[in-house]
Amino acid sequence: MHPMPPVLYLFALCNLVIGSGAFVLGGILVPLSESLHVSLAAAGQAMTAYAVSTALLAPVLIIATARWPRKRAVQLALALFAAGCLVCALSGNLVMLLLGRVLMGAGAMFSAAASALAVSLVAPALRGRALSITFLGMSISYAVGVPVGAWLGFEYGWRVPVWLSAGASLAALVAASWLLPANMASAGANFAGFGAAARQPAVLRTWLRTLLYFVAIFSVFAYIGPVLQALNTMSSTQLSITLAVFGLAGVAGTLSGGWANDRFGSLPTMRVQLAVLVTTMAVLPLTRGHLYATMATLVVWGIAGFGVMAPQQSRLAGMAPAQAPLLLSLNGSMLYVGTALGAVISGAMLDHLHLSQLGWVGVPFGLLALLTLVFEPAHVRPVADTTAHSA
Repeated sequence: MHPMPPVLYLFALCNLVIGSGAFVLGGILVPLSESLHVSLAAAGQAMTAYAVSTALLAPVLIIATARWPRKRAVQLALALFAAGCLVCALSGNLVMLLLGRVLMGAGAMFSAAASALAVSLVAPALRGRALSITFLGMSISYAVGVPVGAWLGFEYGWRVPVWLSAGASLAALVAASWLLPANMASAGANFAGFGAAARQPAVLRTWLRTLLYFVAIFSVFAYIGPVLQALNTMSSTQLSITLAVFGLAGVAGTLSGGWANDRFGSLPTMRVQLAVLVTTMAVLPLTRGHLYATMATLVVWGIAGFGVMAPQQSRLAGMAPAQAPLLLSLNGSMLYVGTALGAVISGAMLDHLHLSQLGWVGVPFGLLALLTLVFEPAHVRPVADTTAHSA
């Protein structure tokens, strides 16, 4: 059993904070919309603003800070995220809220930077487990941060969980400043060959798969609170418990996804995960009026869906190890473009579908993501090897 670098657990903690702050609003859109006197669809723009900001700004910030010491880049990311949380907590209208979400989205560059560092700190055979630890915090945020935040938002007002996110972000900034070694080398200083790597069909398919996958899941998750309440009448406590069950399944999925990647390989793992995910999204609307069936479906969804990113990112990093930071950052951009598109598409469908039926909106995109794996070669020669031979 190979020990993992301790810094990965700090990354997991920071991702817990970022995930909780980023996605808690999805569970409390109803009280938020009532407080700001806007429609539910307009309130959903808070999710879209965060996603678009991260998609556009994360690669720019990754490039701008590529030659910085990693500690300073992490400090910048967490400071931006904390500042965004504070602006959101103080916002008196939708415009100010969206501005805060843009700042938070810029700070979410942390996740892409942490992913690149994680794969650079371990042997290739351990990349899946390293990434699963790094993203474990994101999964725990769904299990703990989002449900607790949803309960607090309904019981005491939507600003309470946002203030808590601001405090947690500042605490994460202090922890990173104290615990991260000052001499931690940059993992993003090598841009040679990036253009060649980015043009590889396998890389482009990977980015497309990430985009489609997140369009699929965020067609539901952007409105997860209202969707669950449309499926089954439930109190704020029941909603929080349901979200917690989903999140706990996601934790199991994240860990099992990393293990399965290292044990069976990325392609077999992702094929099973995406096939199961599409099935659960198709089934979810059919569980209306049956709470336990809804929860069971969410458990399967969480295990399958949350496990995808570890094998996906491990495979991408292996395609061009020297360019992994930028490749992973742009993969993160595809993640957030997909998040934004999923929110926009489902928001546009609210006039035509019942909230409980949003799962069906994501099914075609999930099938397209699965289709990208059908003809995927088992092994892709790393671009770095090719360029090295031609040099």
